[in-house]
Amino acid sequence: MSLVQPNTRPKASQKAPGRRNENNRIYANPLPIIFADEPEHPSVLHKALGLLPGISLTRVLNPHCEGVFDATTRSVWVTDMKHVMTLWQRGFFGKGDLSRSEPSWLARQVNARKQARTGLTSEEVTAKRRAERKQFKLDRARAMAAAAAEAEAAFKEEGRVISTVYAADGTRIIPSAATWKPSQPPQDPVRTPSPAESEDEDDTDVPIENVEHLQLTLSEAFFLLWSLDCLSVTHPETGNALSLTQIWCAFQNAHVPSPSPSPNLDPPERRFDNPFLVNYVAYHHYRSLGWVVKNGIKFCVDYLLYKRGPVFSHAEFAIIVCPVYEDPADQESSPFKLQNASPFSWSWLSTLNRVNAQVQKTLIMSYVTIPARSRVSDAVLSSPACFNHYSVREVIVRRFIPARMRD
Repeated sequence: MSLVQPNTRPKASQKAPGRRNENNRIYANPLPIIFADEPEHPSVLHKALGLLPGISLTRVLNPHCEGVFDATTRSVWVTDMKHVMTLWQRGFFGKGDLSRSEPSWLARQVNARKQARTGLTSEEVTAKRRAERKQFKLDRARAMAAAAAEAEAAFKEEGRVISTVYAADGTRIIPSAATWKPSQPPQDPVRTPSPAESEDEDDTDVPIENVEHLQLTLSEAFFLLWSLDCLSVTHPETGNALSLTQIWCAFQNAHVPSPSPSPNLDPPERRFDNPFLVNYVAYHHYRSLGWVVKNGIKFCVDYLLYKRGPVFSHAEFAIIVCPVYEDPADQESSPFKLQNASPFSWSWLSTLNRVNAQVQKTLIMSYVTIPARSRVSDAVLSSPACFNHYSVREVIVRRFIPARMRD
Protein backbone atom coordinates (compact mmCIF):
# COMPACT_ATOMS: atom_id res chain seq x y z
CA MET A 1 0.00 0.00 0.00
CA SER A 2 1.51 3.33 -0.98
CA LEU A 3 1.60 6.24 1.40
CA VAL A 4 -0.97 8.95 0.78
CA GLN A 5 -0.11 12.57 1.22
CA PRO A 6 -1.64 14.16 4.31
CA ASN A 7 -4.13 16.97 4.07
CA THR A 8 -2.49 20.25 3.14
CA ARG A 9 -2.38 22.69 6.04
CA PRO A 10 -1.22 26.29 6.23
CA LYS A 11 2.22 26.64 7.72
CA ALA A 12 2.52 29.05 10.60
CA SER A 13 5.95 30.29 9.67
CA GLN A 14 8.26 30.18 6.70
CA LYS A 15 12.04 30.27 6.84
CA ALA A 16 13.72 33.34 5.45
CA PRO A 17 14.57 33.01 1.76
CA GLY A 18 18.28 33.37 2.46
CA ARG A 19 18.28 30.61 5.03
CA ARG A 20 16.12 28.38 2.85
CA ASN A 21 18.49 28.78 -0.07
CA GLU A 22 21.43 28.02 2.18
CA ASN A 23 19.76 24.81 3.40
CA ASN A 24 19.03 23.81 -0.19
CA ARG A 25 22.71 24.19 -0.97
CA ILE A 26 24.05 22.40 2.11
CA TYR A 27 21.56 19.52 2.07
CA ALA A 28 21.27 19.15 -1.69
CA ASN A 29 22.25 15.44 -1.70
CA PRO A 30 19.67 13.03 -0.25
CA LEU A 31 22.24 10.22 0.19
CA PRO A 32 25.99 10.07 0.87
CA ILE A 33 26.54 8.77 -2.67
CA ILE A 34 26.66 11.57 -5.24
CA PHE A 35 27.08 11.59 -9.01
CA ALA A 36 29.75 13.83 -10.51
CA ASP A 37 28.83 15.87 -13.55
CA GLU A 38 30.31 15.12 -16.95
CA PRO A 39 33.12 17.36 -18.22
CA GLU A 40 32.29 20.46 -20.24
CA HIS A 41 33.68 18.96 -23.47
CA PRO A 42 32.93 15.22 -23.29
CA SER A 43 33.71 14.66 -26.99
CA VAL A 44 37.39 15.56 -26.45
CA LEU A 45 37.67 13.15 -23.52
CA HIS A 46 35.88 10.42 -25.48
CA LYS A 47 38.46 10.72 -28.26
CA ALA A 48 41.33 10.73 -25.77
CA LEU A 49 40.05 7.54 -24.12
CA GLY A 50 38.98 5.91 -27.37
CA LEU A 51 35.34 5.62 -26.25
CA LEU A 52 32.18 5.91 -28.28
CA PRO A 53 30.24 9.19 -27.95
CA GLY A 54 27.19 7.42 -26.53
CA ILE A 55 28.99 6.15 -23.41
CA SER A 56 28.37 8.26 -20.31
CA LEU A 57 31.30 9.43 -18.19
CA THR A 58 29.29 10.18 -15.05
CA ARG A 59 31.30 9.19 -11.99
CA VAL A 60 29.88 7.89 -8.74
CA LEU A 61 31.53 9.47 -5.69
CA ASN A 62 31.15 7.20 -2.69
CA PRO A 63 32.58 8.58 0.58
CA HIS A 64 34.37 6.20 2.91
CA CYS A 65 33.20 6.84 6.48
CA GLU A 66 34.34 4.94 9.55
CA GLY A 67 32.51 4.11 12.77
CA VAL A 68 33.05 2.09 15.93
CA PHE A 69 30.51 -0.50 17.04
CA ASP A 70 29.23 -0.16 20.61
CA ALA A 71 27.29 -3.21 21.78
CA THR A 72 26.15 -1.61 25.05
CA THR A 73 24.19 1.19 23.39
CA ARG A 74 23.38 -0.86 20.26
CA SER A 75 24.77 1.83 18.02
CA VAL A 76 27.76 2.79 15.87
CA TRP A 77 29.80 5.85 16.84
CA VAL A 78 31.31 8.11 14.18
CA THR A 79 33.96 10.41 15.72
CA ASP A 80 35.65 11.95 12.68
CA MET A 81 33.91 15.32 12.18
CA LYS A 82 34.40 15.19 8.42
CA HIS A 83 32.56 11.86 8.31
CA VAL A 84 29.97 13.15 10.78
CA MET A 85 29.03 16.12 8.61
CA THR A 86 29.03 13.97 5.48
CA LEU A 87 26.50 11.55 6.94
CA TRP A 88 24.36 14.29 8.45
CA GLN A 89 24.31 16.67 5.50
CA ARG A 90 23.70 13.86 2.99
CA GLY A 91 20.62 12.12 4.30
CA PHE A 92 20.40 13.16 7.98
CA PHE A 93 21.80 9.90 9.31
CA GLY A 94 22.28 9.55 13.07
CA LYS A 95 22.17 12.17 15.80
CA GLY A 96 24.69 13.99 17.97
CA ASP A 97 25.06 12.36 21.38
CA LEU A 98 25.21 15.83 23.03
CA SER A 99 22.56 17.45 20.81
CA ARG A 100 18.88 16.99 20.11
CA SER A 101 19.46 16.03 16.50
CA GLU A 102 22.14 17.79 14.48
CA PRO A 103 25.63 17.43 16.02
CA SER A 104 26.03 21.09 16.98
CA TRP A 105 27.64 20.90 20.42
CA LEU A 106 30.88 22.53 19.29
CA ALA A 107 29.08 25.42 17.59
CA ARG A 108 27.02 26.03 20.73
CA GLN A 109 30.14 26.13 22.89
CA VAL A 110 31.83 28.62 20.55
CA ASN A 111 28.75 30.86 20.58
CA ALA A 112 28.58 30.65 24.39
CA ARG A 113 32.21 31.73 24.63
CA LYS A 114 31.56 34.70 22.34
CA GLN A 115 28.50 35.62 24.37
CA ALA A 116 30.55 35.54 27.58
CA ARG A 117 33.08 37.91 26.01
CA THR A 118 30.84 40.51 24.38
CA GLY A 119 27.37 40.21 25.89
CA LEU A 120 25.24 39.25 28.83
CA THR A 121 23.65 35.98 29.70
CA SER A 122 19.88 35.53 29.55
CA GLU A 123 19.61 35.97 33.33
CA GLU A 124 21.59 39.22 33.20
CA VAL A 125 19.43 40.51 30.33
CA THR A 126 16.31 39.81 32.41
CA ALA A 127 17.75 41.67 35.41
CA LYS A 128 18.60 44.65 33.21
CA ARG A 129 15.07 44.80 31.79
CA ARG A 130 13.58 44.69 35.27
CA ALA A 131 15.81 47.58 36.35
CA GLU A 132 14.73 49.64 33.32
CA ARG A 133 11.06 48.89 34.04
CA LYS A 134 11.47 50.01 37.63
CA GLN A 135 13.19 53.23 36.53
CA PHE A 136 10.36 53.92 34.05
CA LYS A 137 7.77 53.66 36.80
CA LEU A 138 9.72 56.07 39.01
CA ASP A 139 10.09 58.63 36.19
CA ARG A 140 6.42 58.37 35.30
CA ALA A 141 5.31 58.86 38.92
CA ARG A 142 7.65 61.86 39.27
CA ALA A 143 6.29 63.39 36.04
CA MET A 144 2.66 62.82 37.10
CA ALA A 145 3.27 64.48 40.48
CA ALA A 146 4.97 67.48 38.86
CA ALA A 147 2.18 67.86 36.26
CA ALA A 148 -0.52 67.69 38.96
CA ALA A 149 1.25 70.31 41.09
CA GLU A 150 1.64 72.65 38.09
CA ALA A 151 -2.03 72.26 37.12
CA GLU A 152 -3.18 72.96 40.68
CA ALA A 153 -0.99 76.07 40.94
CA ALA A 154 -2.28 77.40 37.58
CA PHE A 155 -5.89 76.90 38.68
CA LYS A 156 -5.38 78.68 41.99
CA GLU A 157 -3.40 81.63 40.63
CA GLU A 158 -4.97 82.21 37.20
CA GLY A 159 -8.09 80.04 37.22
CA ARG A 160 -6.87 78.15 34.18
CA VAL A 161 -7.31 74.44 33.61
CA ILE A 162 -4.28 72.97 31.91
CA SER A 163 -3.61 69.49 30.68
CA THR A 164 -1.67 67.17 32.91
CA VAL A 165 -0.63 65.00 29.96
CA TYR A 166 0.47 67.38 27.17
CA ALA A 167 2.19 70.77 27.35
CA ALA A 168 1.17 73.85 25.40
CA ASP A 169 3.57 73.01 22.57
CA GLY A 170 2.12 69.50 22.22
CA THR A 171 4.92 67.61 23.90
CA ARG A 172 3.98 64.83 26.24
CA ILE A 173 4.52 65.56 29.92
CA ILE A 174 3.98 62.07 31.28
CA PRO A 175 6.25 59.62 29.45
CA SER A 176 4.88 56.52 27.77
CA ALA A 177 6.51 53.13 27.61
CA ALA A 178 7.09 53.48 23.86
CA THR A 179 8.88 56.84 23.95
CA TRP A 180 10.43 56.79 27.43
CA LYS A 181 14.14 57.29 27.82
CA PRO A 182 15.77 56.86 31.23
CA SER A 183 16.78 60.05 32.95
CA GLN A 184 19.70 58.16 34.46
CA PRO A 185 20.86 54.92 32.87
CA PRO A 186 20.23 51.91 35.12
CA GLN A 187 23.28 50.23 36.45
CA ASP A 188 24.19 46.97 34.80
CA PRO A 189 23.90 43.99 37.11
CA VAL A 190 27.12 43.10 38.78
CA ARG A 191 28.32 39.80 37.37
CA THR A 192 30.18 37.56 39.75
CA PRO A 193 32.29 35.10 37.80
CA SER A 194 32.19 31.49 38.89
CA PRO A 195 35.39 29.78 40.05
CA ALA A 196 35.54 27.85 36.78
CA GLU A 197 35.27 31.08 34.76
CA SER A 198 37.98 32.72 36.88
CA GLU A 199 40.32 29.82 36.25
CA ASP A 200 39.58 29.75 32.51
CA GLU A 201 39.76 33.53 32.09
CA ASP A 202 43.17 33.28 30.50
CA ASP A 203 42.25 30.27 28.36
CA THR A 204 39.56 31.89 26.22
CA ASP A 205 41.73 31.65 23.11
CA VAL A 206 42.40 27.93 23.54
CA PRO A 207 40.46 25.91 20.92
CA ILE A 208 37.57 23.90 22.30
CA GLU A 209 37.97 20.17 21.95
CA ASN A 210 34.96 18.58 20.29
CA VAL A 211 33.86 15.66 22.47
CA GLU A 212 30.64 14.95 20.55
CA HIS A 213 30.19 12.02 18.19
CA LEU A 214 27.49 10.97 15.74
CA GLN A 215 25.45 8.04 16.98
CA LEU A 216 23.98 5.74 14.34
CA THR A 217 21.34 3.16 15.11
CA LEU A 218 21.99 -0.39 13.98
CA SER A 219 19.46 0.00 11.18
CA GLU A 220 21.08 3.20 9.92
CA ALA A 221 24.58 1.72 10.12
CA PHE A 222 23.60 -1.46 8.27
CA PHE A 223 21.81 0.55 5.58
CA LEU A 224 24.95 2.63 5.02
CA LEU A 225 27.38 -0.28 4.91
CA TRP A 226 25.26 -2.89 3.12
CA SER A 227 22.97 -0.90 0.82
CA LEU A 228 25.26 2.06 0.04
CA ASP A 229 28.69 0.64 0.87
CA CYS A 230 29.88 3.97 2.31
CA LEU A 231 30.55 2.95 5.92
CA SER A 232 33.02 0.60 7.57
CA VAL A 233 32.57 -0.53 11.17
CA THR A 234 35.58 -1.31 13.36
CA HIS A 235 35.99 -3.34 16.53
CA PRO A 236 36.06 -1.12 19.65
CA GLU A 237 39.02 -2.98 21.20
CA THR A 238 41.22 -4.03 18.30
CA GLY A 239 40.34 -1.26 15.84
CA ASN A 240 40.16 -3.75 12.98
CA ALA A 241 37.45 -3.40 10.35
CA LEU A 242 34.68 -5.97 10.71
CA SER A 243 33.56 -7.99 7.74
CA LEU A 244 29.94 -8.09 6.61
CA THR A 245 29.54 -11.56 8.15
CA GLN A 246 30.89 -10.37 11.49
CA ILE A 247 28.66 -7.30 11.43
CA TRP A 248 25.67 -9.45 10.53
CA CYS A 249 26.31 -11.59 13.62
CA ALA A 250 27.23 -8.73 15.97
CA PHE A 251 24.12 -6.64 15.20
CA GLN A 252 21.85 -9.58 15.91
CA ASN A 253 23.73 -10.58 19.07
CA ALA A 254 23.40 -7.01 20.37
CA HIS A 255 19.76 -7.76 21.22
CA VAL A 256 20.74 -10.79 23.30
CA PRO A 257 21.72 -10.02 26.93
CA SER A 258 25.46 -10.46 27.38
CA PRO A 259 27.61 -9.96 30.49
CA SER A 260 30.51 -8.66 28.40
CA PRO A 261 30.47 -5.18 26.78
CA SER A 262 32.63 -6.51 23.95
CA PRO A 263 30.71 -7.26 20.74
CA ASN A 264 29.79 -10.89 20.24
CA LEU A 265 30.89 -12.00 16.78
CA ASP A 266 29.79 -15.62 17.14
CA PRO A 267 27.00 -16.89 14.89
CA PRO A 268 23.71 -16.05 16.64
CA GLU A 269 20.72 -18.25 17.16
CA ARG A 270 19.06 -18.02 13.81
CA ARG A 271 15.57 -16.64 14.24
CA PHE A 272 13.50 -14.56 11.85
CA ASP A 273 12.04 -12.53 14.73
CA ASN A 274 15.32 -11.02 15.87
CA PRO A 275 14.54 -7.35 16.75
CA PHE A 276 17.35 -6.11 14.53
CA LEU A 277 15.91 -7.88 11.47
CA VAL A 278 12.35 -6.69 12.10
CA ASN A 279 13.36 -3.07 12.67
CA TYR A 280 15.68 -3.01 9.69
CA VAL A 281 12.99 -4.33 7.35
CA ALA A 282 10.77 -1.36 8.22
CA TYR A 283 13.66 1.12 8.07
CA HIS A 284 14.90 -0.13 4.69
CA HIS A 285 11.37 -0.12 3.32
CA TYR A 286 10.82 3.59 3.93
CA ARG A 287 14.36 4.63 3.08
CA SER A 288 14.05 2.89 -0.27
CA LEU A 289 10.90 4.93 -0.94
CA GLY A 290 12.87 8.16 -0.54
CA TRP A 291 11.79 9.16 2.97
CA VAL A 292 14.18 10.44 5.63
CA VAL A 293 13.63 8.08 8.57
CA LYS A 294 14.35 9.29 12.09
CA ASN A 295 13.65 7.93 15.56
CA GLY A 296 10.14 8.69 16.81
CA ILE A 297 10.41 8.06 20.54
CA LYS A 298 9.49 11.70 21.20
CA PHE A 299 5.98 10.99 19.91
CA CYS A 300 5.70 7.42 21.28
CA VAL A 301 6.28 5.80 17.87
CA ASP A 302 9.11 3.87 16.26
CA TYR A 303 9.93 6.09 13.28
CA LEU A 304 9.16 9.52 11.86
CA LEU A 305 9.12 10.15 8.11
CA TYR A 306 10.40 13.43 6.68
CA LYS A 307 9.96 14.36 3.04
CA ARG A 308 13.38 16.06 2.81
CA GLY A 309 14.76 16.31 6.33
CA PRO A 310 14.31 17.92 9.75
CA VAL A 311 15.76 21.28 8.65
CA PHE A 312 13.14 21.73 5.92
CA SER A 313 9.85 20.74 7.56
CA HIS A 314 8.26 18.71 10.32
CA ALA A 315 7.68 14.99 9.97
CA GLU A 316 4.52 14.12 8.08
CA PHE A 317 4.05 10.49 9.15
CA ALA A 318 4.52 8.60 12.41
CA ILE A 319 5.26 4.87 12.05
CA ILE A 320 4.45 2.08 14.50
CA VAL A 321 6.22 -1.21 13.64
CA CYS A 322 3.87 -4.12 14.37
CA PRO A 323 5.48 -7.56 13.95
CA VAL A 324 3.13 -10.28 12.70
CA TYR A 325 4.10 -13.94 12.94
CA GLU A 326 3.18 -16.02 9.95
CA ASP A 327 3.19 -19.06 12.25
CA PRO A 328 1.78 -18.38 15.75
CA ALA A 329 3.86 -21.26 17.09
CA ASP A 330 7.03 -19.27 16.42
CA GLN A 331 5.80 -16.51 18.71
CA GLU A 332 5.18 -18.95 21.57
CA SER A 333 8.69 -20.39 21.34
CA SER A 334 10.43 -17.06 20.74
CA PRO A 335 12.99 -15.77 23.31
CA PHE A 336 12.28 -12.19 22.17
CA LYS A 337 9.36 -10.15 23.44
CA LEU A 338 8.73 -7.93 20.45
CA GLN A 339 6.82 -4.72 21.03
CA ASN A 340 3.36 -4.47 19.48
CA ALA A 341 3.44 -8.16 18.54
CA SER A 342 0.53 -8.90 20.87
CA PRO A 343 -2.92 -7.34 20.46
CA PHE A 344 -3.15 -3.93 22.10
CA SER A 345 -6.15 -2.12 23.55
CA TRP A 346 -8.18 0.47 21.72
CA SER A 347 -7.53 2.97 24.51
CA TRP A 348 -3.78 2.70 23.84
CA LEU A 349 -4.31 3.20 20.11
CA SER A 350 -6.65 6.14 20.66
CA THR A 351 -4.15 7.77 23.00
CA LEU A 352 -1.32 7.32 20.53
CA ASN A 353 -3.41 8.60 17.65
CA ARG A 354 -4.48 11.67 19.60
CA VAL A 355 -0.87 12.53 20.51
CA ASN A 356 0.20 12.48 16.86
CA ALA A 357 -2.96 14.23 15.65
CA GLN A 358 -2.20 17.14 17.96
CA VAL A 359 1.19 17.60 16.27
CA GLN A 360 -0.37 17.17 12.80
CA LYS A 361 1.18 13.83 11.94
CA THR A 362 -0.55 10.96 10.18
CA LEU A 363 -0.27 7.72 12.15
CA ILE A 364 0.65 4.62 10.14
CA MET A 365 0.73 1.08 11.51
CA SER A 366 3.40 -0.81 9.58
CA TYR A 367 2.82 -4.58 9.82
CA VAL A 368 6.02 -6.56 9.22
CA THR A 369 5.23 -10.20 8.46
CA ILE A 370 7.79 -12.60 9.95
CA PRO A 371 8.21 -15.74 7.81
CA ALA A 372 7.53 -19.11 9.40
CA ARG A 373 10.48 -21.33 10.28
CA SER A 374 8.60 -24.32 8.94
CA ARG A 375 8.45 -22.74 5.49
CA VAL A 376 11.91 -21.17 5.26
CA SER A 377 15.07 -22.97 6.33
CA ASP A 378 17.39 -21.50 8.96
CA ALA A 379 20.26 -21.43 6.47
CA VAL A 380 18.60 -18.44 4.78
CA LEU A 381 19.39 -16.33 7.86
CA SER A 382 23.13 -16.63 7.26
CA SER A 383 23.07 -13.59 4.94
CA PRO A 384 20.97 -10.44 4.27
CA ALA A 385 19.25 -12.36 1.49
CA CYS A 386 16.68 -13.35 4.12
CA PHE A 387 15.05 -9.91 3.80
CA ASN A 388 13.33 -11.12 0.62
CA HIS A 389 11.08 -13.32 2.78
CA TYR A 390 9.66 -10.41 4.82
CA SER A 391 6.73 -8.26 3.74
CA VAL A 392 5.41 -4.89 4.87
CA ARG A 393 1.77 -3.81 4.93
CA GLU A 394 0.57 -0.36 5.99
CA VAL A 395 -2.64 0.84 7.59
CA ILE A 396 -3.35 4.55 8.11
CA VAL A 397 -5.17 5.43 11.33
CA ARG A 398 -7.04 8.72 11.59
CA ARG A 399 -9.32 10.19 14.19
CA PHE A 400 -12.98 10.49 13.32
CA ILE A 401 -14.08 14.11 13.75
CA PRO A 402 -17.83 14.44 13.05
CA ALA A 403 -17.64 18.18 12.34
CA ARG A 404 -15.04 17.68 9.60
CA MET A 405 -16.01 14.27 8.23
CA ARG A 406 -19.71 14.58 7.50
CA ASP A 407 -19.28 13.40 3.94
